[in-house]
Amino acid sequence: MKRNLNTATLLALACAFPGSTALAGELTLDLTLPRIDTAEYHRPYVAVWLESDDRKIVRDLALWYDTQMADNEGRTWLKDLRQWWRLSGRYQDTPANGVSSATRPVGKHNITIAADAPALQNLPAGHYEVVVEAAREKGGRELIRLPLPWPLEKTVAEQQNGEHELGEISLKASP
Repeated sequence: MKRNLNTATLLALACAFPGSTALAGELTLDLTLPRIDTAEYHRPYVAVWLESDDRKIVRDLALWYDTQMADNEGRTWLKDLRQWWRLSGRYQDTPANGVSSATRPVGKHNITIAADAPALQNLPAGHYEVVVEAAREKGGRELIRLPLPWPLEKTVAEQQNGEHELGEISLKASP
């Protein structure tokens, strides 16, 4: 016998199996760190955050820096991420607690955040930007902004290309 599942049944199943991603949305950011031909290459520090229309930081989403340097010396260079530092970093005792990790090598990297994750919980309705900033020792600095309406009513897909420190940046958010 064939049965159709009604909305109440689907809601009950979603509550019974909270780990299921079939009914949950997410935000996915794919970012590329390009190969740069230089005599002395250092992996870039990268900050990713959510910013409001009035250019105020709402939440840190990721922070990649040299977490293994002796005496936390890697923290010294966080101020090279100028925009992030001015808005958020200088006010933190523990840089981006819960979202910090080591720098990444050249290549494509992915950050995925579930819609019900702490970074997106209780986010007021509005227009936001996902901001990606990269800075490299003996290199340059670059910043890219991708629009993100909230709450999500339909899938959002945005893409931009960096010019030197960042390659292709793609944002996909689904309800």
